[in-house]
Amino acid sequence: MTVGIRNPGTAGQPRRRPAVPNGLYRAGLSVAALVFVALLVAFVVDLVVQARPAFAHFGFSFITGTQWNPVTAHYGALPFIVGTLETTVIAMVLAIPIGLGAALSLSHLLPSRTRAVIGTAVEMLAAIPSVVYGLWGLLVLAPWARTVIEPAVAFVFGHRGPGGGSEIGVGLLLAGLILFVMVLPTMVAISRDVLAAVPTEQIEGALALGATKGQVLSRVVIPHARAGILGAITLATGRALGETMAVTMVIGNTPAITHSLFGTTATMASIIANQFTEATEPFHLASLIAIAVLLLVVAALVNVAARMLVRSVGRSVSAIAVA
Repeated sequence: MTVGIRNPGTAGQPRRRPAVPNGLYRAGLSVAALVFVALLVAFVVDLVVQARPAFAHFGFSFITGTQWNPVTAHYGALPFIVGTLETTVIAMVLAIPIGLGAALSLSHLLPSRTRAVIGTAVEMLAAIPSVVYGLWGLLVLAPWARTVIEPAVAFVFGHRGPGGGSEIGVGLLLAGLILFVMVLPTMVAISRDVLAAVPTEQIEGALALGATKGQVLSRVVIPHARAGILGAITLATGRALGETMAVTMVIGNTPAITHSLFGTTATMASIIANQFTEATEPFHLASLIAIAVLLLVVAALVNVAARMLVRSVGRSVSAIAVA
């Protein structure tokens, strides 16, 4: 009987996978990047080509016009641009302080078990579909807004200006509140991660020098995480700008600029969702696609501005650290 002899140098050792050549690896990554760029360019070019009839026919008045009338084929996108910015501002004015406070609590104040429970709840809120938020806002929050929130706002601001108008529940204020609830998980989750990444040496050093917990959070933790917090604000703002279904269900969808928090209006995303299936007139369809192009431009401008701000903040933090 012949007994096989194992090589003692290879016994028990896992087989190594053949290494991918460096040139092939780089070529694969380059192809993936080129495919992404090609898809993005094709998407933008296709939108611009289909929106060209509206821009060519109406010119710059398409952006500055306030009349949106498919019957007479007059289209102006200004009410929807203003509505998009108004709802986004309402949402972010509420989401930034509340989201930052919740993130500080989750990262540095609450016990570990409580952090885990609340962190899971935040992730669940981020996973809820927007149509569910819209139904909740329309069926639950709208009656409460009509009987509680809007009378309180009218009492604070008076019955003129922002507090004027009929208190019907749906409208600009409710859309901003729904957006606030929707962007809050994004704001909290990203801010929590960047705040938790602050080096413990800096926190312990500040505490050793006699700083209070509040002073450590305000003068050490937040300044060190400013770039990440700005990134969280940018992502939350981007979601608020492009949200469609939830806003469509609660904003009222009136193609007009409202000067009241209680007034009905529309956003660029909501007008597309609300009228796209009814766009039989050629300029109507082209105008809706042109609004999509404008929304893309607004989102791009917000991201570029935020990136520049993050870079400037990062440079200032690095300069302070070096000094």
